[in-house]
Amino acid sequence: MSELISFTHEHAGEHLGVRSGGDGGGPDRATAVVLHGAGNGGKERLLPLLADFVAHGCRGLALDFSGHGESTGTLRELSLRRRFEQAVSVIDAFAPANGPLILVGFSMSGQTVADLAAHYGDRVTALGLCAPAVYAGEAWDVPFGAGDGSFSAIIRTPGSWRASPALDVLRAYEGRAVLAVPGTDAVIPPEVTEAVQDALCTRAQFTRFELPEADHQLGLWLRDHAEDRREFVSAVLTQGWAATRSWLAKQLPEGRTVRDSRPLSGGWSSQMRRLTLDDGTGLVLRSFVKPFFRRHAPGLLAREASVLALLAGQDGIPAARPVAVDASGELCDHPSLLMSLLPGTVRVDEEELERRLDLLAAQLVRIHEVVPAERPRPYQAWTSPERVIAPPGPLWERAVDVIRREPPSYEGCFLHRDFHPGNVLFDGSGDGLRISGVVDWVETSWGPADLDVAHCSTALALLHGPEHGLGFRARYEAHGGRRLADGPDHLYWRLLDALGYAPDAAKLAGPWRELGRTELTTKVLGGRLEAYVAGLVEAYA
Repeated sequence: MSELISFTHEHAGEHLGVRSGGDGGGPDRATAVVLHGAGNGGKERLLPLLADFVAHGCRGLALDFSGHGESTGTLRELSLRRRFEQAVSVIDAFAPANGPLILVGFSMSGQTVADLAAHYGDRVTALGLCAPAVYAGEAWDVPFGAGDGSFSAIIRTPGSWRASPALDVLRAYEGRAVLAVPGTDAVIPPEVTEAVQDALCTRAQFTRFELPEADHQLGLWLRDHAEDRREFVSAVLTQGWAATRSWLAKQLPEGRTVRDSRPLSGGWSSQMRRLTLDDGTGLVLRSFVKPFFRRHAPGLLAREASVLALLAGQDGIPAARPVAVDASGELCDHPSLLMSLLPGTVRVDEEELERRLDLLAAQLVRIHEVVPAERPRPYQAWTSPERVIAPPGPLWERAVDVIRREPPSYEGCFLHRDFHPGNVLFDGSGDGLRISGVVDWVETSWGPADLDVAHCSTALALLHGPEHGLGFRARYEAHGGRRLADGPDHLYWRLLDALGYAPDAAKLAGPWRELGRTELTTKVLGGRLEAYVAGLVEAYA
């Protein structure tokens, strides 16, 4: 083990036990800060990990939060805020000012790492999150107590973590990020791990690090399994996207280079980056980073590339031009599609809403008019009665019963299958407002027009209010859309889509909040979804 120095640091009247290593060298050397979890955790079990970071040339810091290990104070008086403030005090005292930081947190320190990432901004070059937890914002200032107080009541409230500010921080983070996931975790619910993963996949150079034989106590596991520990450290320190950059260079016109790369907002299933070449040409790189979409990427990206080639010959559908594709990720860090840049921006605000809704309806009508030489695959349902986790109550029971049947017969057509405001670009304003791009064609399929109408309607209900979702069918029909089903048959298609958002109507709202719709909380979206489902049942049952 690399030599580590033990000492105490005074902060707010308490003495914090600290270990450091790798002192010396220039200010550009990164400092790895390793933070333990709650309970009986402490820095001691993390010292082999700290030593490995130091052995790779980093400075290293680890501390015991108050009430833990060698620190004074009591655990019951500790809070998330005080953990953050203690970590800041140690970092500011012993890491070079303005030097790069690598933040590694276990369990409760997943929240602390996110708080530090927000505080230090661009200084944070890499994150390592090990079975991390995140918490509701109202829990931040509350002392932990003895396990039966206000803090425990907040964190035990089902779903309270969904609106955690930490998730917003992780969505905005663009550096290297490694999520270590044990095979069995009896502490952190799987939906929390999935939410953290989804947030990191938004912009970060993300890697999921599986430890299938480990449990929640990853600090102990890494202490006792040197090979896993070294692989984890290497993953955190490895610069991401090197293979993708090499692949990109070979796809560009001869003599051209990428001058600038920046993330595009609004995506959920993949990372989207705008590339600007040295001659001003714009391209878009789509990369599947989330494990689920990465597994299905060969079919999804190959389909999207072929659909974009098909749409190049269609009038009235502004779609990108495919440039190159690595659908299986053999050459890139992640399966990727390179395509031309479309003008315009995603609009999720309330301005010019009526005009935008009419444009959306007319655009969907035009999409449904496409007659391909070869039909795409049949549509796939995105939920089923067995998979719906609906809130309790007669409305939801009735709604689930509606889709507990064989699908109605239909006359198929060409479907976008994921048509909603987040996948449409607008340009201009007033009389000059127009749709300048329709993106995300990976789910293109053959099925009832009702499904595309249903999917856009659900998004409009959540984004702008139930009345807009309920009224989208009339707009579609007013623009000459295909004949839709009536009564219970149409209700089937509408609820087949809407129930896919239960019980967590907020799961797709991260991109909307990035675009300024910060008022779309879990509570607001849940209320809108319920009102929308009630309106559908009343209108079509």
